[in-house]
Amino acid sequence: ESKGKKRNPLHDFKKTGELMLIKVNKTLEVKTKLLNTTEQCAKRCNRNKGLSFTCKAFAYDRVTKRCHWLSFNSLTNGVRKKQDHAFDLYEKKDYVRNCIIGKGADYKGTISVTKSGIQCQAWNSMIPHEH
Repeated sequence: ESKGKKRNPLHDFKKTGELMLIKVNKTLEVKTKLLNTTEQCAKRCNRNKGLSFTCKAFAYDRVTKRCHWLSFNSLTNGVRKKQDHAFDLYEKKDYVRNCIIGKGADYKGTISVTKSGIQCQAWNSMIPHEH
């Protein structure tokens, strides 16, 4: 990248306009703060700065300029989507993409079966194959 030009942190997120996520599962965590831009929200989510959880998404309230960092995304169990004209939802691409890049070492998506439909082996299991 060229000198002096900073990478836009929003590139790591998939945006869905006018959508908010509501947690049904009360153990899921949310933290909010007033911030002027979505870029500031994205930067903080990427770094998990000041958060007691791994940020998987954030919702930005355009009316109140409030950022809502989420420990979950739209694919998480115990979450429902809600149409809301004040909010834009930004989900980390790493957690919502279902494709493997390279050898898949950094894959964080939701696919857990092979192309032929066989259930994947859990990482903490040595059965049926050793690592």
